[in-house]
Amino acid sequence: MDGKHMQIGEVAARTELSLRTIRHYEETGLVIPSARSQGGFRLYTETDVTRLMVIRRMKPLGFTLDQMRDLLDATDRLDGDAPLGPEEREALLERVRAYRQAAAEQVEKLRVQLSRAEDFAATLSDRLEQPSSAGTGTSAD
Repeated sequence: MDGKHMQIGEVAARTELSLRTIRHYEETGLVIPSARSQGGFRLYTETDVTRLMVIRRMKPLGFTLDQMRDLLDATDRLDGDAPLGPEEREALLERVRAYRQAAAEQVEKLRVQLSRAEDFAATLSDRLEQPSSAGTGTSAD
């Protein structure tokens, strides 16, 4: 990190999150601005943006705010300067592995949903491409 601070508008543009959403994540304690300007504006770093991107990626997979907080806590502790014993480190890694597995399961569910949606759209396209039987005295039944 180069120490550069960004205001919330730049962070919103980079993360494609609304200002309101970023403020909500601050209120829930998921992402706290690294600093404040003299005028009281929130100032964020690349690390803060990275946290927001983790949250943004977890949300559509159905993770709760508590789960997001738990994963961020585990990764913060793994990345932190405080020494970790081998058992504590392994427990934290196991938490991260569990989230990875849950994410993979959600991705597979979404793939199935997407496939079904694509099949449905293709069915509708096929239906629209069929010649109309209206007025010919024939029935589709």
